Amino acid sequence: QVQLVESGGGLVQAGGSLRLSCAASGMIFSDNDMNWYRQAPGKQRELVAAITSGGNIKYAESVKGRFTIFRDGAKNTMYLHMNSLEPEDTAVYYCNAHRSRVPSYDYWGQGTQVTVSS
Repeated sequence: QVQLVESGGGLVQAGGSLRLSCAASGMIFSDNDMNWYRQAPGKQRELVAAITSGGNIKYAESVKGRFTIFRDGAKNTMYLHMNSLEPEDTAVYYCNAHRSRVPSYDYWGQGTQVTVSS
């Protein structure tokens, strides 16, 4: 079955950096658009960064210039490099695999906590 396993979260001071990883298995990695979402306490889940199966990338305005999304097809892994972290980036970060063509689906990882202290 499909599994998405995130890692790399943790506690970091403001201005610091982290790299999140999402290891995918049980699916054809190249078929999927891959996304990072986050959810802060009391807030809705929001899209942070996305990379399509064709390599098109988009970012939320709040992270542009600070975060970089990257996918490695040889390792079936997606990454999120996060620089200049701010306390507002504190959230649980989720990996998402989305396939739009039939059969379409969405799969989610379990989430990894990122906490940025001021």
